[in-house]
Amino acid sequence: MAAEWIEKVTGSLEQKKQYRQHRARVQGFPAGYRTAVEAIERYLTYFGGISKGDTLVRMLDDLADLFEQGAADGTPVRAIVGDDPVEFIETFLQNYSEGQWINKERQRLIKAIDRVAGDRA
Repeated sequence: MAAEWIEKVTGSLEQKKQYRQHRARVQGFPAGYRTAVEAIERYLTYFGGISKGDTLVRMLDDLADLFEQGAADGTPVRAIVGDDPVEFIETFLQNYSEGQWINKERQRLIKAIDRVAGDRA
């Protein structure tokens, strides 16, 4: 009961635990891979607009999987992200669009215009 109330205020405690595990995992990466992942995560924080915690945790874990595998295989960071790291991460982000706050706003816009135009109730 108390945990439910706390989660209503703070968000999912399980997702916070998963995020801390993710951070610890990334700290264990070789320096170049860790720096790349941290830079990408920073970019995602500003650009990604992910508002759903479960989507954010899944996306970060998938990113960590990719770089962890790259490090294990000896794949250079540049070979992972390509010549344009912005294009790489924006393409990567498209796989998690269901968690972006802008989708909620897009739906509100569509419904508002549909209501005004009489297309939907």
